Amino acid sequence: MQLPVVDYRSQGAAHDFCSSLVRTGFGVLANHPLDRTLVEGIYNEWQGFFASEAKHRYAFDPVRYDGYFSPTVSETAKGHTQRDLKEFFHIYPGGRYPAEVSDAARRYYQAGSQLAAELLGWVEAHSPPEVRARYSLPLPSMIERCDDTLLRVLHYPPLTGDEPRSALRAAAHGDINLLTVLPAATEPGLQVLGQDGAWHDVPCDFGLLIVNIGDMLQEASGDYYPSTVHRVLNPTGEAARKSRISLPLFLHPRREIVLSERYTVGSYFEERMRELKRND
Repeated sequence: MQLPVVDYRSQGAAHDFCSSLVRTGFGVLANHPLDRTLVEGIYNEWQGFFASEAKHRYAFDPVRYDGYFSPTVSETAKGHTQRDLKEFFHIYPGGRYPAEVSDAARRYYQAGSQLAAELLGWVEAHSPPEVRARYSLPLPSMIERCDDTLLRVLHYPPLTGDEPRSALRAAAHGDINLLTVLPAATEPGLQVLGQDGAWHDVPCDFGLLIVNIGDMLQEASGDYYPSTVHRVLNPTGEAARKSRISLPLFLHPRREIVLSERYTVGSYFEERMRELKRND
């Protein structure tokens, strides 16, 4: 399986992007409007933040779920027993935000959300009529006035060699939300599980934008758009001594919106959270 790189500025961009989503669960965009310099600056300053003791002043709030998550409370992917080898910071509108960094990540949140709304419009426009009829609202309007969309600043520390044998930077998992928007990370490692049952590398050239389908869009589309399993591998050799920073924006609809005959967004989210807590 090969993930095509779609030129955002091309005449057939929406069609080619959505075709890739249907076939692979992933779309890769070049020449997109998100500011590369802004993203690079976020990576650089948050690298310094994660290297500092200041991060511990923002320990995550178990109610609001914002703030800093250390490797000791990192996620355990569904079906796995080892925690992922990562630390991260959750940014929500109105949530806590480190004084030690600039407002660049907040500005990226706004720009990324605007682009994501456009991409959801592409997804809806290129859904077959019978799939489009399933959506309880136009897809872009599902995220309007929603404060649940999450920007996660992720840091995968250098490996020490003492990690549990089965632990990965990010074990195989699917995302819960509608779409995830992800600028190419500072280091490679992201892979997608293809329909052939094999793992395939996701293009990681800096400047590309990676978009993948989440479980909520799969549910809302009646499985037309597949939420594809993905993972982040542990590097080897010299690369193991390097950090990896990534910046996923998880696009969430409002809690009251109906996803399907079985679920509202809220009921779906709570079910998944209970599953994840059982893993812990």
